[in-house]
Amino acid sequence: MASDEHDERGFFGERPLPTIKRAAAQEKPHYLGHRDRLRERFSATGGEALADYELLELLLFRLIPRSDTKPVAKALLTRFGTLAEVLGAPANLLQEVKGIGPSVALDLKVVAAAAKRLARGEISGREVLSSWNQVLDYCRAAMAFEAREHFRILFLDKKNVLIADEVQQTGTVDHTPVYPREVIKRALELSATALILVHNHPTHPPSITMDHATTY
Repeated sequence: MASDEHDERGFFGERPLPTIKRAAAQEKPHYLGHRDRLRERFSATGGEALADYELLELLLFRLIPRSDTKPVAKALLTRFGTLAEVLGAPANLLQEVKGIGPSVALDLKVVAAAAKRLARGEISGREVLSSWNQVLDYCRAAMAFEAREHFRILFLDKKNVLIADEVQQTGTVDHTPVYPREVIKRALELSATALILVHNHPTHPPSITMDHATTY
C-alpha cells in the first residue's frame, strides 16, 4: 500500500501543467502587435501620415515599455489639445494625467526641449511673417502652458527674418509688466526693424496673444 501511495504521488508530481496554463503563460500582451504595426506604418509612410495621438504613442513606447500607451496618449491630448501643447505643458501638469509619472514627465520635457530647438531652427533665417503658422506653433509650444504670464519678443531685421527671441518679463498668473523703454532699448541694441510681441494667458484652456510692431 505504501508503495502504491508513493507511485501515486510520483505520478501526480510529474504530470505536466495543463495545456490551458501553458498557453496563458505564453500569451503576449495585446498591445505588442499594435506597436509593431504602428512602427511599420511610420517606417513606410513617415510621421505626416500619422495622427497626433499615434505619434505620441510611438514616443511613449520607449518611455512606458510595459503598458498600453494608446489610452495615455489620448488622455494627454484630451487634457492639453495638440502634440505641441502636450510637449509644452509643465511637468507637474503632465503628471496629472493617469499613467504619467515623474520620470516619464521629465523624458517628455527633454523631447520638448529638442522639439523647441528644432522649431526655432525652422523659423531662423526665414521671413517670419511668411511663416506665421510656424511662428504660432513655436510660441504655443514654448509658453502656452506656463503657470505665469510671460512677455516674449521676437526681434526681426528689415527682411522680417528672426534676429533674436527673448522673454522680456515674467509676471504673475494674470499680469505681466511691460516697459516700452526697455523694449525699444533692446530693439535698438539688436538693430531690429520689426518686433513680434507675444504673451500667454494661463487660463483654461490656455492661450497666447501675438502682435506685430514696426520700429523706425
